[in-house]
Amino acid sequence: MNIEEARSKTDAELEFDLKNVKKELFDLRFQAATETSANPAQVRVMRRSVARITTVLHERQTGVRGQEPR
Repeated sequence: MNIEEARSKTDAELEFDLKNVKKELFDLRFQAATETSANPAQVRVMRRSVARITTVLHERQTGVRGQEPR
């Protein structure tokens, strides 16, 4: 998910996506620890998605960049 997609979603959608991305990240980490994963770079992509979503949610809570909670 890129930053434009995250900013275009509502808070509820972002929280739902955050929950799903964190679950997928956990699954990828578990898979990497137990077996070889097909794409180890996917862990990095998921971590960055979590960071983007939490950043947008935090911006909306604090009123940074002119974004109000939706």
